[in-house]
Amino acid sequence: MGQTGEATVAGRLLDALPQTQCTRCGYPDCAAYAQAMAQGEADINQCPPGGEQGVARLAAILQVPAKALNPEFGTEGPRSVAFVDEAWCIGCTLCIDACPTDAIFGTHKRMHTVIEAYCTGCELCLPVCPVDCIQLETVRASPLSADPSPPTGWKAWSPAQADTARQRYAAATARRASTKAAHTAAKAAQAQEKLADLAAHSRIADPAVLDHKKAVILAAVERARQRKGT
Repeated sequence: MGQTGEATVAGRLLDALPQTQCTRCGYPDCAAYAQAMAQGEADINQCPPGGEQGVARLAAILQVPAKALNPEFGTEGPRSVAFVDEAWCIGCTLCIDACPTDAIFGTHKRMHTVIEAYCTGCELCLPVCPVDCIQLETVRASPLSADPSPPTGWKAWSPAQADTARQRYAAATARRASTKAAHTAAKAAQAQEKLADLAAHSRIADPAVLDHKKAVILAAVERARQRKGT
């Protein structure tokens, strides 16, 4: 399969995934899993949130037989959403950093809260919470449903919700990349400022030693630029 065809297949596979970005498939996000399937490096039964119906959708795209979910990656279950116990939250922001869809709102040393409509139930916020104040709550079936048991897989997760999660993940990823780039640029500017007047920022008084230190720093900066290709 050529690169163009592979990209097309990967795009179709990505469209068929629930976009929870939970990493249970063993890949960092849904796009990476879709790409791995298109390249024949991952199987179609590694996405528990998609459930049995999700496997069938992926099988149809790749024109292969459907199969049961691989239990090594989890089992199909009802959708859940996270909520924060306000009495225990210490405002550390670790859950905010871990949330792939920016579904957690709060600031440093202030109580956080989960925006339920944007929570994908990925559970990535659970292991990072140092005080275990985040809990999961199962999304119940509609009161009008003939089946009172909680829905699972795509029965519990609509295409509209998947589209929203996908858009929010893309926005969150772009925001974090921008923040990281800005932080790196600020650090580089700070380093250049100190380098310009190294004597004022160092306890070293010997001019020869200062010159040597400056040469070492400049060489390190240049190596870093070459690694980044800039």
